[in-house]
Amino acid sequence: MIWIRGLVACLLCAAIAQAGDWPQWLGPNRDGSSAEVVAAWKESPKVLWRHPAGEGNSSPVVAQERVFIHAKVKDKNEETVVALDAATGKELWQSTHPRAEFKSLFGNGPRATPAVAGDNLYTFGITGVLRCQAARTGKQLWEVDTLKEFGAQNLRFGMSCSPLVDADRVLVNVGGKDASVVAFNKDTGAVVWKALADRASYSSPIVLGQGKERQIIFLTQQGLVSLNPSDGSLFWRFPLMDLLLESSSTPVRAGDFLVASSITYGSVGLRLEAKDDKPSATQVWKNDSLTCYFSTPVAVGAEHLYLVSGTKPPAFSTQATLHCIDIRTGKELWRRAKVGKYHAALLRTGNQKLLLLEEAGDLVLLDPDPKEYRELARSKICGETWAHPALANGRLYVRDNKEVVCLQLPE
Repeated sequence: MIWIRGLVACLLCAAIAQAGDWPQWLGPNRDGSSAEVVAAWKESPKVLWRHPAGEGNSSPVVAQERVFIHAKVKDKNEETVVALDAATGKELWQSTHPRAEFKSLFGNGPRATPAVAGDNLYTFGITGVLRCQAARTGKQLWEVDTLKEFGAQNLRFGMSCSPLVDADRVLVNVGGKDASVVAFNKDTGAVVWKALADRASYSSPIVLGQGKERQIIFLTQQGLVSLNPSDGSLFWRFPLMDLLLESSSTPVRAGDFLVASSITYGSVGLRLEAKDDKPSATQVWKNDSLTCYFSTPVAVGAEHLYLVSGTKPPAFSTQATLHCIDIRTGKELWRRAKVGKYHAALLRTGNQKLLLLEEAGDLVLLDPDPKEYRELARSKICGETWAHPALANGRLYVRDNKEVVCLQLPE
């Protein structure tokens, strides 16, 4: 019996270590939440290391005691992936690849966040190249130029969908004819299935449920779609089309609600249900003023959602505002103005606090209270940023327009 207890303890330790990773967009649960406890700090969090980072808004991911950064190579039509030791910032490997020429008004570096699954690292470049590399060595295993393969057009600000790995599939919003969403075999890059004809958006997908209730949800250029992950068949569709074709925020589940938003549309709350033994969704509310640019809302409990909105076009100036809303009604409970010009990132901790990384580089710890804005701590930690932070093993990894910074947070 002693050896059984020892085996169980080892398995639990392994599970805990794995749970401490931040291996994909919005973290282990793909909802901006972490199991890690963060306490209020009296002095600015200690900087453990800094490492230069090329151009890009792709967020850091943390897995296998490594931090992975996807960036553009300066003055070249190339993108690079850098693997750093998570504790020291020491560079472990770097892999550089050519890409098609691309220029846009708001930056030319990668926007999609990598995903680590098993021993593999998946990246989706701004020109639509989906690439799989060995996470330990950087060796390329396969790549697909999705725009060329599926006859799709790049977006005005570049392809931005952060890959979702589900079972043996990697899914991205390509936007090709009869190939809006494509599922690739995660080991070979072969097409498993392709579905729909919607143009791509800047948004990233999420996965919900188990068994026959499991569904992949994308916000495409034409709206919300729910797909069967095994074959791509459509469960349900809800029209949500941004007038500027700039839907960017990731849909978020909060209890039995799904909330989605865009710049000109506002936000909508759908109740997740089942109909004819299949997933379905019904609109419950719509709030025209909650216009998310590219910040993804975070739920705290089953009743409250914290959301960063931008200024609804047309406007002479832009301003990001933090809102607390009632999930069931879409009603605003309070707001905090000027958390950024376009953006601020939210992250929920294991002790039910909120980390807010403001666009100018201030890190704020909040006590989420539906009655009022309650700030517990604040520090300037980096330069201007649109990248989402990663929280793993007591350390916060942030990326600004010059470097990646690793900070020790109090527990």
